[in-house]
Amino acid sequence: MIGAKAHVARLRKLAGEQMVRGVGKALFAAGEAIQVEAQISITTGSVSGKKHVPSAPGQPPNQDTGVLAGNIEVVQAAPLVVEVSSNAPYAAALEFGTSKVAARPYMGPARDAKRDEVVQLVRQAVANAVRKSKSRD
Repeated sequence: MIGAKAHVARLRKLAGEQMVRGVGKALFAAGEAIQVEAQISITTGSVSGKKHVPSAPGQPPNQDTGVLAGNIEVVQAAPLVVEVSSNAPYAAALEFGTSKVAARPYMGPARDAKRDEVVQLVRQAVANAVRKSKSRD
């Protein structure tokens, strides 16, 4: 196969630190997009205080105190692992429901809404790494 050695060398470079760094940045940006989408779903149309109305089962929770939306964070757990979570004490109960309260998911729908954007960000990061490796050859 013509050019096989050069192709193998380029693939080895792609798996290197620069590729991991580029894809890691794209994953973090994707995590931030999911974070914002979840926060928007919680805060849109909500009313705090005495006029607060709880959301319907199956709908994202309506913001009351701001603790849930304010505690959604993005953490780069490893170079290619990003976690988006809420550290509010009742976050899991709202997302998944309990034996007495129906689920009011906000993270899953945010992830689903941003799926295409996440894929595009990662594809672009990989394409950039491939382009850079070709220019170095």
